[in-house]
Amino acid sequence: MQQIAWTVSLTLMGIIPLLFLWVTMGASRPQPPGNPFRMRGAVFWVTVITGLAITFATLAPWPMAAQYGATNAPDVVIQATGHQWRWELSQDTVQVGQEVEFQVTSADVNHGFAIYRNKTQLLTQTQAMPGYVNRLRYTFTEPGEYEVLCLEYCGLAHHAMVAKIIVR
Repeated sequence: MQQIAWTVSLTLMGIIPLLFLWVTMGASRPQPPGNPFRMRGAVFWVTVITGLAITFATLAPWPMAAQYGATNAPDVVIQATGHQWRWELSQDTVQVGQEVEFQVTSADVNHGFAIYRNKTQLLTQTQAMPGYVNRLRYTFTEPGEYEVLCLEYCGLAHHAMVAKIIVR
């Protein structure tokens, strides 16, 4: 779906300069008698409807399951606290298939709590904010070593703010 959205975006970005060029080239020509703007309304509504259709087609499905309103208790609860410039996790090892609830907060400034697989694939993320606990549920489906990174710039050593979660 991401590739389709990228292709559509690039195509539309290419059409816009062509439309501006076409309008600019036609500005010096004499206009025919009658209403030269009669198509404006139709073009406007076609553009709005097309934009809404593309928006809804690329939004579903949401990448994360509903986090709130869950009636079942998670298998594991991990408290995650962001500090400048480290993560403090109450536990760093879980089992494959266990539903893990991360209770994420911050001791100082805002941090972005993100779990990555293989340093390239973002699995899930939430904000770590002082004085507030965000609950993030995730079930690891493959064993391995996962990284917790900070996605919110939090100071000079932001790039070194990494923790590991081992899934067995």
